[in-house]
Amino acid sequence: MKIAILSRDASLYSTRRLKEAGEQRGHSVSVIDYLRCYMDITSHSPRVIYQGKVLNDLDAIIPRIGATHTFYGTATVRQFEIMGVFTANESQAISRSRDKLRCLQILSRQGIGLPVTGFAHSTKDIEGLIDIVGGAPLVIKLLEGTQGIGVVLAETPQAAKSVIEAFRGLDANILVQEFIKEAKGADLRCFVVGGKVIAAMKRQGAPGEFRSNVHRGGSVHKVKLTPEERSTAVRAAKAMGLRVAGVDILRSNHGPVIMEVNSSPGLEGIEKATEIDIAGKIIEYIERSAMPGKNRDAIKY
Repeated sequence: MKIAILSRDASLYSTRRLKEAGEQRGHSVSVIDYLRCYMDITSHSPRVIYQGKVLNDLDAIIPRIGATHTFYGTATVRQFEIMGVFTANESQAISRSRDKLRCLQILSRQGIGLPVTGFAHSTKDIEGLIDIVGGAPLVIKLLEGTQGIGVVLAETPQAAKSVIEAFRGLDANILVQEFIKEAKGADLRCFVVGGKVIAAMKRQGAPGEFRSNVHRGGSVHKVKLTPEERSTAVRAAKAMGLRVAGVDILRSNHGPVIMEVNSSPGLEGIEKATEIDIAGKIIEYIERSAMPGKNRDAIKY
């Protein structure tokens, strides 16, 4: 098979591992900077051009779209879908998961466990918003934040009001969520491929840090999921339409709750923590699935 990884940096661990895994299984794998792709949007003969070459012979693509380039990245993925190329994650599914509010609304509609969450536009409604999530302490999140950036723990109502007013003063869209104290600064990253959890790790925040992101000094180790946690992760990925997903779960007093569903989950931390060849399993899934007519979302733009 001819497979392309859509990534801005061929030296990144996840990109390198996917390329290695594909080549080890006998495939031709290239890394394509999706921001350097340009598109010929023509009826009956859509094309993607990269460095002057028409990419018309690919069997599959693996999108590794960065959060800051979601619009152009998903447009590129969508063009490949129109051309009939199989994609590990479809453009619509990536867009759903990147919009945190839309993601939570879809999960809510499916009855999947979530932290109590509030969303508002006007600063005149701050007190009501705080009441929705049960008061302070509470977590305030920028809709556009990634890797724990733009996430604030407000321990008092006055602190919450100040942070919300500051963010809204910058015209930033925010979510307000209940603080799951019993999680003790830890969450579970569940790696879902093809409707199955293939690996899971526990991420523990650094001392004094409520965010568990590895980028913020957190530690990771292998963890055994409960059947309910496994089912929740699979249902969340399916609700987003993601074939490959990193689903972040908190263990709360009222069961597992979803924090985020990631369409481009990193491989380094979880491969090292679990010693599972996740890149190889993604390639295996593509081998089984990359057949004509498999892009289910291709006309639902």
